[in-house]
Amino acid sequence: MFGGKKQANSVVDQVGTIISGDTAFKGTITSQGTIRVDGQHEGEINTSGDLVVGENGHIQAQVKARNAVVAGVINGNVDISDKLELMPTAKVYGDIKVGILTVNEGAVFRGACQMLSENTASDTN
Repeated sequence: MFGGKKQANSVVDQVGTIISGDTAFKGTITSQGTIRVDGQHEGEINTSGDLVVGENGHIQAQVKARNAVVAGVINGNVDISDKLELMPTAKVYGDIKVGILTVNEGAVFRGACQMLSENTASDTN
């Protein structure tokens, strides 16, 4: 009877902050959890969790997160400690620091990329 409601709440718990498609926000966002941006944000995003930028999301900010999946636009430097995935509709204009980078066909990236750790398999060659 209550199983459906519990499942819906677990999704909300996973995404702690949502900037919806009809929302524009200026300023600094600091969070411990996951942030999803489907609207516009200008300023700074700093989370020890994950960042999701939807197809209609537009960020003009310095970004720091653990993981990020980008399907929209980021104008600004991006610092991702683990994995950054650029979906086919992604556009990133700025320098990135990243542990693992995945760029899908169609994505646009203009800037410098610094890998935070070297692949140990290449050290054995």
